[in-house]
Amino acid sequence: MKLLVLAWILPLTCAEMFTALVDLENVVYTESSMLDTLDHYIEEQEQNLQNLRETSEQLRGLNREALQDPESFLAHPVHAFITVKRFLWEWVLIESRVRGNQITSNYLTNMSQYQNYFPGKEDMTGAAAALLRLQDTYKLQAKDIADGNIQGVTKYQPTMNAEDVFEVGRAAYNANDHYHSRLWLEESLRRLQQEESEAETVDRSDREIDIPTILDYLAFATYQQGDMEKALEITKELLAIDPNHTRGKNNKDFFEYHLEEAKKSRGDTGDIPGDSEDAPETEIDIIPDNVPADMDESDPYMRYTERQMYEALCRGDSNVVKNLTDAKSSRILRCSYQHYGVPSLFLQPAKEEIVYPDPLLIYYRDILDDAEVDYIKKTATPKLKRATIQNSVTGDLEFADYRISKSAWLKSDYDEIVHRVRQRVGAYTRLDMQTAEDLQVVNYGIGGHYEPHFDFARNRTAYSNGIGNRIATMIFYLSDIEAGGATVFPRCGARIFPSKGDAAFWYNLFRNGEGNLRTRHAACPVLSGSKWVANIWIHEMGQEFRRKCGLHSRE
Repeated sequence: MKLLVLAWILPLTCAEMFTALVDLENVVYTESSMLDTLDHYIEEQEQNLQNLRETSEQLRGLNREALQDPESFLAHPVHAFITVKRFLWEWVLIESRVRGNQITSNYLTNMSQYQNYFPGKEDMTGAAAALLRLQDTYKLQAKDIADGNIQGVTKYQPTMNAEDVFEVGRAAYNANDHYHSRLWLEESLRRLQQEESEAETVDRSDREIDIPTILDYLAFATYQQGDMEKALEITKELLAIDPNHTRGKNNKDFFEYHLEEAKKSRGDTGDIPGDSEDAPETEIDIIPDNVPADMDESDPYMRYTERQMYEALCRGDSNVVKNLTDAKSSRILRCSYQHYGVPSLFLQPAKEEIVYPDPLLIYYRDILDDAEVDYIKKTATPKLKRATIQNSVTGDLEFADYRISKSAWLKSDYDEIVHRVRQRVGAYTRLDMQTAEDLQVVNYGIGGHYEPHFDFARNRTAYSNGIGNRIATMIFYLSDIEAGGATVFPRCGARIFPSKGDAAFWYNLFRNGEGNLRTRHAACPVLSGSKWVANIWIHEMGQEFRRKCGLHSRE
């Protein structure tokens, strides 16, 4: 602003300069100072433009790599997280630089048209939560994720810098998840120290974080984890760098006071009352509700919580995946071509695989061709909305954090391909499709998953339109997944890996109409890939003579 102010003042204060040359001589000196100011301003603008040019080149390189194959690029969870973060940090920084520029520019006006397409803070929180979900489910280290070293993922290996890692830790911190927050903040601190040690000069002007900021967060997260001595140690490290840090000084006094009080309560012996090396270790087994009546006590499901079983199946732990090599299973499991007496299947029979005996899980190979898959995805894409779940008590549709995906519903009334797919489902299952729901198409998000759930409603009044409960499920897999994304059944130890064009089918209800608890299933978090599926749920109404009642309750 200095240059503009001088230019405005001169006409007001120098109106009589022509009457004495000595005054005009002073103007020459003033002009020299003004030129110095102008040169400084030009240097600032050139430096600002150089910084913007360097940032643009960096972002252009990332964007160019992403544009080569956007689906595969964003399929890696680290790439997806960094992309979301870029819109909430780098692009915001660019805007602030442009706003601080005195030169009139149409940049902000031109960029405003893209604002509606920017990810928001909720997207950043969701992307960070996805990384934490993948970390827990697949037992990954924060360092490995940040280095892009994810087992089973081979195409890309993106790395996260200290700021990227800090954002994950801060998201966990804001969610009061201090266990994960501490892990990621420690990794962020290590990376920042390494980055600064390797840099010849450290320019902190563009950094959102510095070492004191990380230590400040880390001290509190460590305290919340119950390690007050370590929290005090971190706080002292913070104050050694910034002695005037107000919160650091207050926290140091707080930690020292309570540690001293705890020391007094122990009689200054260092032993915590009631803590003994001879005390027996106890382990509490949590048995889930609604355990199937015939569940064998040796079954892993009786020893693990549903969450443990679900995550272990997603990882493929050998102690929970059901062993189907026994003679009884061998008699049931088979691969065959089937036409089911349906004329349309005589020339192109179903490729049927029975992959699990109880519940009976049937896997159909190549039930959809590539053209049908592409059409379904293309038609559903503009209709995608955040997926809902049906409340098992009220029957209402609602959002839930345990289902991260978007879905769309495709009707068959005026769509030849969707109608053809429904007819094929009827031919394969021999069930009446009159009361089947529309085709639901789902695309999972970053680390997308759907935690264990039933497809059938436990409240019999959930479907009040007379079509009955969901008797069966057909799920189509519309994409290949590089890693993760399996469909697992925690109550029986079964799992199915998605393969493009294939489908899985099972009955949710016994023949007597009661729900089969073994059909409780889940969609594992996607480690790498863009997972697309489509579902058709078939209802009881119309199946009275197609799937008749049995002689036993568990038929």
